[in-house]
Amino acid sequence: LEEELGGPRRDWWGLQGSADGSGLFQGVLEKGPRGTAYCAPQAWQPPCIPADLGQGLERLVQTLKDQLPATRDGWGRWTPPGLPPGPRPPEEADVVVVGGGVVGWSVAFWLKALENQRHGMKVLVVERDPTYSRASTVLSVGGIRQQFSLPENIQMSRFSASFLRNINEHLGIPNEPRIDIQFQPSGYLFLACPERAEGLEAAVRVQREEGAQVALLSPAQLKAKFPWIHTEDVAVASYGLQDEGWFDPWTLLQAFRHKAMSLGVQSCAGEVRGEEWVAGSRGTPVRSPPQPRPPKIPRVHMQDSREYQPIACAIVVNAAGAWAGELLATAGLPGRLGHPPLPIQPRKRYVFSWHCPDGPGFSCPFLVDTTGAYFRRDGIAGNYLGGMSPSEVSDP
Repeated sequence: LEEELGGPRRDWWGLQGSADGSGLFQGVLEKGPRGTAYCAPQAWQPPCIPADLGQGLERLVQTLKDQLPATRDGWGRWTPPGLPPGPRPPEEADVVVVGGGVVGWSVAFWLKALENQRHGMKVLVVERDPTYSRASTVLSVGGIRQQFSLPENIQMSRFSASFLRNINEHLGIPNEPRIDIQFQPSGYLFLACPERAEGLEAAVRVQREEGAQVALLSPAQLKAKFPWIHTEDVAVASYGLQDEGWFDPWTLLQAFRHKAMSLGVQSCAGEVRGEEWVAGSRGTPVRSPPQPRPPKIPRVHMQDSREYQPIACAIVVNAAGAWAGELLATAGLPGRLGHPPLPIQPRKRYVFSWHCPDGPGFSCPFLVDTTGAYFRRDGIAGNYLGGMSPSEVSDP
């Protein structure tokens, strides 16, 4: 259009030179209806930048941050949709622990604490709910007791009581604050009706054989020790005298987690859904020579993403709690191993909180009555926690 109208057109070009020390010259090529002419090169002059421009930009950025408080913590760390928000899990590990509750992190801690060589074992903990909004650990009332009917449970509980009593020796980290799980020593009190009195007495004999200190109380003894309990339908009661009570489960979970990670345990947010097959791992002839076991490859699906990461490992620890059976069914393990499904299913459980200013105080045990309903005090201000498992009819 400029050529048709006869107007000038300019093309800019640069020349390098050092005649005057500026190092950069600029020339102008003018084209018009009478031909082409070159203007003399001129020394390049830097643009005039105000001295307070940097301070003005800093004030502008700070103003934007103040006006967007929701994004202040994630400033400059935007993640495109469809990509996992955190780092991807490793491609291989020695042990993959599925479930980041107190059991999963306890397994990870003991694997690293008992290893023969420092950093000799790669342990990964996978948790699908990093907020722990539905985790059984933090939704429980945090009780510990010695009163079980199986010797194995009693032995584990006695060890756990000693572990919690010396928790800073086991889970303490140098230069970190001491761990306080807010343990409240108080015995469990089980009440039995006449139909279940014999079973309770048999369980107490097993507990005493394993070293637990448990007392059997008659209705008269029970009334004398706890006057606020109605004893009309109670035939006998068992009361723990040592290593029983309750604590803060969230603090215990975090203590296990921080200690395990300080020992080198890795973690990631994701959900294990199934397992990949290794070529040639579905079976070998019966008379073939021994072959090395093929690696297990669980698939870890990332949060808020369609991506998943296969992880080659030697051992997978199922610490999914109430969802342990579903995890095995998803991986296809029961059918592949020729075993029936794991008899573990999620069930409904409830914990209620209420206020009763005239209720029992420090003398209140962790009480389990003849119907299975339980409660304990929560502090010293008349607050209580309790619940009751639904029947098989309401929760088949």
